[in-house]
Amino acid sequence: MTATKYRGRRAATIENADLRVTVLQEGGHIAEIFDKAAGVNPLWTPPWPTIEPSEYGPAYVNTYGSGSDARLLAGIMGHNVCLDIFGPPTDEEAEAGLTAHGEGSVGPYELSATGNTLLARAHFPIAGLEFERRIELRDRVMLIREVLTNVTSTDRAIGWTQHVTLGPPFLERGSTQFRASATRSKVFEAAFGADDYLKSAAEFEWPMAPTLDGSVADLRVFGDAKQSSAYTAHLMDPNARFAYFVAFAPSFELALAYVWTTSDFPWMGIWEENHSRVDPPWSGRTLTRGMEFGVSPIPETRDAMVQRGPLFGAPTFRRIAGKESITVEYCAVLQRTRAIPESIAWTT
Repeated sequence: MTATKYRGRRAATIENADLRVTVLQEGGHIAEIFDKAAGVNPLWTPPWPTIEPSEYGPAYVNTYGSGSDARLLAGIMGHNVCLDIFGPPTDEEAEAGLTAHGEGSVGPYELSATGNTLLARAHFPIAGLEFERRIELRDRVMLIREVLTNVTSTDRAIGWTQHVTLGPPFLERGSTQFRASATRSKVFEAAFGADDYLKSAAEFEWPMAPTLDGSVADLRVFGDAKQSSAYTAHLMDPNARFAYFVAFAPSFELALAYVWTTSDFPWMGIWEENHSRVDPPWSGRTLTRGMEFGVSPIPETRDAMVQRGPLFGAPTFRRIAGKESITVEYCAVLQRTRAIPESIAWTT
């Protein structure tokens, strides 16, 4: 491990001949999976300067906003974990200090490494959870193992989502392609942004999403609109042991894939922000696509998550018992290729 600064942030890095992986100390974000040959990081780097989440305060309101997501936006980058909520806190939770997507994305992490393995550990005092993420770099593959422990004696409903967000130059309007083991799908149930183009609450089969003008949009290609916003929820194939998504950048002949156990994370959300949000820090200049796999289909409060109940016959949250530990494993692969793989296989 090399302790370093990444875009002004405290971070740690592991690398080999092909890839460099950087993890931020505050928030634990996987900030980059850098392909050395292509000179490209597929993950999103915000167009605004980020700071350590612990530094956020009244002096930064005009820069990052003042909502429950402001501290998250001040430090967000790449792949962050949403724990133990996926979405906004309630007003009462916000008053108690909980931020959007929970402590997992803003808390301090202890980073350590041996050889090609990086270990990130954190304690989330509001949630009463301990979290450990182990990243092992093997050639062009990141093997990731996470352990979540409830240190309280109380059972609870939790959200747990891998918020993987892609950005330029890997993400390109009208060019970047996607494949996924998605099946039944649903558009966000209310207005999601100023430039929504999908029909609110519409149910559909991946990848053809109903649009506001009565046509359909193929979610396997990032659109070429000047401005757009959208969120769709996707049930991953419940008959397959493993789920996946793959994103391909033709300009760089580079494909990024994540593969996970379907029963661990049965849902994937696709978030699109294309120069739509104008409030700080977005300022109408952000291009992103989130491929967010987790235990919940929709970003919402914990109460709404629990009250929703099953969707398409699948659970929409997970419970962790008092003193219980839950372990999940998944992998990310960054591969050079001239065409997008139509499917991804993973054997353990």
